[in-house]
Amino acid sequence: MMIVMQSDATQEQISAVVSRVEANGLKVHLSRGAERTVIGIVGDIRVVQPDQFNHMPGIAQITPISRPYKLASREFISEDTHFTINGLPVGGSSVVVVAGPCSVEDRTQLLETAHAVREAGGHALRGGAFKPRTSPYAFQGLGEYGLELLAEAREQTGLSIVTEVMSVDQIPVVMQYADVMQIGARNMQNYSLLHAVGESQYPVLLKRGMSATIQELLMAAEYVLSHGNRRVMLCERGIRTFETATRNTTDINAVPVLKSLTHLPVILDPSHSTGHWAYVTAIARAGIAAGADGLIVEVHTHPEAAMSDGGQSLKPERFAELVRQVGAVAAAVNRELAPQPALPAGVPG
Repeated sequence: MMIVMQSDATQEQISAVVSRVEANGLKVHLSRGAERTVIGIVGDIRVVQPDQFNHMPGIAQITPISRPYKLASREFISEDTHFTINGLPVGGSSVVVVAGPCSVEDRTQLLETAHAVREAGGHALRGGAFKPRTSPYAFQGLGEYGLELLAEAREQTGLSIVTEVMSVDQIPVVMQYADVMQIGARNMQNYSLLHAVGESQYPVLLKRGMSATIQELLMAAEYVLSHGNRRVMLCERGIRTFETATRNTTDINAVPVLKSLTHLPVILDPSHSTGHWAYVTAIARAGIAAGADGLIVEVHTHPEAAMSDGGQSLKPERFAELVRQVGAVAAAVNRELAPQPALPAGVPG
């Protein structure tokens, strides 16, 4: 249920409505816009009757939300959500490009790649310190040492850090070093983890599960949003179908569908959705044309020697061309690449 307050409703009137909702054992999520305040009611609303509020002063209307995902729905927030991460704008009219290696392998590899991403026009650095792999014998990441290297790369380049968190106990250490916690496809429905990253109030990049529907992705986002954590990005990374020509099937339809259903920023991963570097740039262009708010791309200075996902990783010069082409597509649809973050103090430009 959604209670829309009158434009001239006082803080006392808003607080009275909130108190009555909470008296029923339900949670309240406030959305304050330029013209109105919306009070979202989350929980088992069967215990609430609209006539409890009908005669309260300051209320303009009471509207049920038909979607099972309440807080993620455009019925609750009609305007696009946008926020900043260390000054980097996410959502709105700008397009962000996150790039870097699948795995942090060593200091030289990571710093070389980070500087190449910065030089090519990238806005944030991705890299896995904890790696969920299909085989238990495959490289599993460097753990906290990998996080330390990511933090060093940020100090040198100014690029914010996006890295995957795999379990609740990893959240505190990831928060010490990174700027965005990524929930991978395999963990999209790890509800304990979703609750915990929601409680952290840290920015979250939530990847769609390899066999998940769009509604299941939005319900997963609802777990994070239910804790008041509004800085959530949704990531389409390809789904599993009968087709084997590519690693996954890019659900390009998901971009405009998500943009119509939710106010949250939508990011496209053209690397995992294709599995082949030769297709990454084309799908990146398509994603921005379809309305995506950004990309997350795998880049490696020596992909032939990569310890994971080398076949889908772009070399720096190919990534630079991707950024150029994506910028042209963004301009064609009345958007633009986000400004790059400033270099840290003392780092030569």
